Amino acid sequence: MISRLRGTVLEKDLEDATIDVGGVGYRVNFSTLTLGKLPAEGQPVDVRVRTVVREDAFDLFGFLTKGEEEVFLLLNSVSRVGPRLSLMVMSGMEVPELVAALSRGEVARLAKIHGVGKKTAERLVLELKDKVKNIHLEAVSRGTAPAAPSGALSDLVSALLNLGYKQPQAEKAADLAGERLGPDATFQALFREALKALRSGG
Repeated sequence: MISRLRGTVLEKDLEDATIDVGGVGYRVNFSTLTLGKLPAEGQPVDVRVRTVVREDAFDLFGFLTKGEEEVFLLLNSVSRVGPRLSLMVMSGMEVPELVAALSRGEVARLAKIHGVGKKTAERLVLELKDKVKNIHLEAVSRGTAPAAPSGALSDLVSALLNLGYKQPQAEKAADLAGERLGPDATFQALFREALKALRSGG
């Protein structure tokens, strides 16, 4: 099974990226937050990978740190939470925040993440509250882009820049998303709103 890829970012989409390793392109699924931290297209990258094989699919899921990968595996171990939903949860908040929310049993906060809901949030807390305390959190590994500055809007601008938008466009869309959704909006919600604004021309 593939466990690590070191190569060049060939292209990036909204949910995945293609990494060129020796002329072979591997399509890897990432959380929205991690995708925003990947280097720009044409730049070198080194990512950890988990391979998920099903009857009808062979999927790769990528991470920048060991801690991020561990959180994904824990989420994926929860009943009725598959790899796709695990990435959606990880798109809702940064890994340290997610670990803290789980360990503190913050069901209401987790339930606000797109695609989660109260029942899934309760199940996540019930099954992972104690397990997440053993997660080793570290900085983004070498060979990748540094983490965006703190703050959801700064993270959002960084993610939009990495998708190829220009700085003025990214900042305008981020500000607009912030105004429309308010200070309590999740990164994922802001990201979707900003893309909607960019595609509609504001």
